[in-house]
Amino acid sequence: MRMKNKRVIITAAASGMGRAGVELSLQQGAIVSAVDVNASGLAELANDMKSSGFELHTIRADLSKPDEMRSSINDAAAAIGGVDVLWAHAGIPGPAGIENLDLEEYELAMRLNVTSAALAAGEVIGHMRKAGGGSIVFTSSISGLMGSMMSPIYSAAKFAVVGLTKSLCQRFAPDNVRVNVVCPGLADTPMKLGFTGRSGDPREAEANQAKLLDAVPMGRLVKAEEVAQAVLWLASDEASFVTGVALPVDGGFTAR
Repeated sequence: MRMKNKRVIITAAASGMGRAGVELSLQQGAIVSAVDVNASGLAELANDMKSSGFELHTIRADLSKPDEMRSSINDAAAAIGGVDVLWAHAGIPGPAGIENLDLEEYELAMRLNVTSAALAAGEVIGHMRKAGGGSIVFTSSISGLMGSMMSPIYSAAKFAVVGLTKSLCQRFAPDNVRVNVVCPGLADTPMKLGFTGRSGDPREAEANQAKLLDAVPMGRLVKAEEVAQAVLWLASDEASFVTGVALPVDGGFTAR
């Protein structure tokens, strides 16, 4: 199995892509700690995994708060005996516009999309050095590769995550720690409406989704498990000489 006995931490793990990553990691033999702010979502996930015959460690933490972000990594590492893989997946769409920008919303978006990733990497590197190496995977977006007219703050944050990846892959290479980033297209997950339906009008959401899909050569949304499969490959020994890569999972959108 691809992830056999690997000790894995996944943040923002209670739903969507993160949940898919938990499920696939356990199915492929990993020991997993799932971190999320949603306590009931974590409990449901743990119960579902138990019903499938898997044990899952969970930590409830608000990843927008630096102290909780840092402690969640160290608590997870202690619970599962170290860390081989970190998928730092936390993020939110953030404010839609730039006019009359609400600085509280802006700062929250930056904390969850960028600061949480940097803090997670800074905490986990010590554990990976002790283990003799490891793999860090961040989540960016196609909006971190191409500017997004609809979500400029999100786009700026996700470009920063790609830049962080390119820097840390060099910084951590002597420690045998690889750093990569996955860049999904619009996904069929609970966060989708945060991008397509910001006004709350379902007709707007439908129109925006249709517009985006028109630009996807494969003509559909990405599935959560497809993103998780890409992450697990980047994290696995099969990608042992792959570092500093920003991998689109977007049905060809960024190839236009």
